[in-house]
Amino acid sequence: MTRTLAFPAAAPEAAVEYFGAELGFEVDPDDLVQDLEAGRTDGYLIVETRAPEAFAHARIPGAINLSYRDLTAENTKHLDRDLVYVCYCESTVCNAATKGALKLAELGFKVKRLSGGITGWIAAGYPVEGDNVETDNVETDKVEGGKAGGIRCAC
Repeated sequence: MTRTLAFPAAAPEAAVEYFGAELGFEVDPDDLVQDLEAGRTDGYLIVETRAPEAFAHARIPGAINLSYRDLTAENTKHLDRDLVYVCYCESTVCNAATKGALKLAELGFKVKRLSGGITGWIAAGYPVEGDNVETDNVETDKVEGGKAGGIRCAC
């Protein structure tokens, strides 16, 4: 038997339930950038969940900063509960987006997580803005070892 098939594939019905649920929790950078480029921003808000310093350094255009460490009922009471909050952080090796999404969900907000974080976003060539960004498309930043030009977890 192959290692690939050492565990049998799930029944199609179970796969539909599993993968459908997974898509309810995550959005990929390509889908998000296509929405942004088409001006389809109704219904969601992009949230950088790392520290304010990381947000200032480089962020997805239109994102707001809600550091997961500081989320409380008091400082989120102004947020629209009808929106879906798409949380992101540094990368797949940073869990600030997961922690931020969890905290927002505990506070009663609808959430999703952006796959790959900002390093995945930059690696795909999508635009960023921030204090240390020379252009609106960080083509000059090299992505090496999963890190993009000075982007770090900072959570």
